[in-house]
Amino acid sequence: MDNAQKKILLVDDEIDILETLEELLDDFEINTASSFEDAVICLKNNTYDVAILDIMGVRGYDLLEITQKLCIPTLMFTAHALSPANMKKSIKLGADAYIPKDKLVDITLYIEDVLNARQHEIDIGPTWFERLVPFFNKLFGKEWQDSETEFWDEFDKKS
Repeated sequence: MDNAQKKILLVDDEIDILETLEELLDDFEINTASSFEDAVICLKNNTYDVAILDIMGVRGYDLLEITQKLCIPTLMFTAHALSPANMKKSIKLGADAYIPKDKLVDITLYIEDVLNARQHEIDIGPTWFERLVPFFNKLFGKEWQDSETEFWDEFDKKS
């Protein structure tokens, strides 16, 4: 994949997170926004291959609704909203991935997972979710999917 040809919108109200992401994603063309309003302006004036949206502080779910209308693959990226309920909500609203900020250093890998899945629409190996299940099990406990087994069983079939 030629990352230099890929354009990414990064949205987070924490400037240090944006700066870190820019450094980690230096192979991509990057636009950043630190507010909902700035992100909307970016989305109106540019086209993107991927959007990475914080949930808290920038109205991430409202931005997700916009990126879905524009058919932009979207990764929800969070620390404060890290919970099974928010993961489920993100997926139901159309997010392609739900990434903990604790896994920031692997962001390129998750972007590639999402882009490959969108491009090929076939099983191409481990997905972002499969990579993160051990992390989620440790964080939420091994039974975190038990309360919504029907949803997670269906999700497992798709991922």
